[in-house]
Amino acid sequence: MNDRKDPSQARPTPDRLRRIITLGGAATVAAPGIALAQSRPLIRIGVPTKTYFPTIIAETALRRKLFDKEGVQAEITIYRSGAEGFEALAAGAADIVYNSSSSVAAGLKKGVMARCVGNGALGYFGWHLVVKPGSPIKTLKDLAGKKVGITSAGSGTDILARWAMADQKIEFTRVPLGGGGLVPNLLSGNIDATVLYSPLTYKLIQAGQARSICDFGAQVPAHSTGSWIATDKVIAGRPQDLQKALNALYGGVGFLRNPANRATAVKLIAEVDEIPDPIAAAELDGNIVKLSSTGEFKLEWMERALSMGALIGMKDLAPATEIFTTKFKPVPTT
Repeated sequence: MNDRKDPSQARPTPDRLRRIITLGGAATVAAPGIALAQSRPLIRIGVPTKTYFPTIIAETALRRKLFDKEGVQAEITIYRSGAEGFEALAAGAADIVYNSSSSVAAGLKKGVMARCVGNGALGYFGWHLVVKPGSPIKTLKDLAGKKVGITSAGSGTDILARWAMADQKIEFTRVPLGGGGLVPNLLSGNIDATVLYSPLTYKLIQAGQARSICDFGAQVPAHSTGSWIATDKVIAGRPQDLQKALNALYGGVGFLRNPANRATAVKLIAEVDEIPDPIAAAELDGNIVKLSSTGEFKLEWMERALSMGALIGMKDLAPATEIFTTKFKPVPTT
């Protein structure tokens, strides 16, 4: 379901960036240091595309040496989509990945034995339905009979477009355009509106190229939109390593959310996402500070996540009670 794609990653084979955290960091450190670093357990972390908040979180934990403090090595792989990361998890190429919570329910029915181990967000923060500034469309009701851009069928943008139709009891045409086609088709007038995700929403709104008619983060009822996910094999066989990795990741969230670190956080987001500081500040305020700082799960959040998945035709799903575990309670690394 989470199939956001980074436009810079267009090669037919996976374009992956890996960062390995070891004691001493460089290959030129003394042999005893290398031996000590290599003795640390390795956690392979998968994130779905570069310009998405899980990557910012992982990079923050990396740069603040939070994995080091937990006594683990972290290898971070940036995949081209959430689906690709989930496939890597299923194949044993990753130990923990970030993806939609409902993907676990679908995976369990297909033999992918994995669970959500840390809740990521309770809403589509930073996701908006936008129109051109001069558009006569003012509300979601005005979209009846119009054309609305989405990335692809079954994507997060599709879920939100379908939610808007169900919530307002209207019908409009969903036009799949890929991530790179949403903005050009909106600006050219080929579509009347489009669902956009952060930080692209902030970029267009700040540039005066788009106007929001719906803030999905504020309008959609709270539910688990995405989670850190691990296989049953890792959960049962390496619980301590997984706990340490989660501590570091939620330590990254805690650092970014701390008002005392605002200037550093904005600079880091701008660097990772390759965006100007004002847009990075909007991403911080409109999205990252609203992320889960505890990883807590509630059954009602997971049930609603599956209901959202049902909007795009997801069927034969495992029950919400089976898709998450409360065994891990992150203690954010400082």
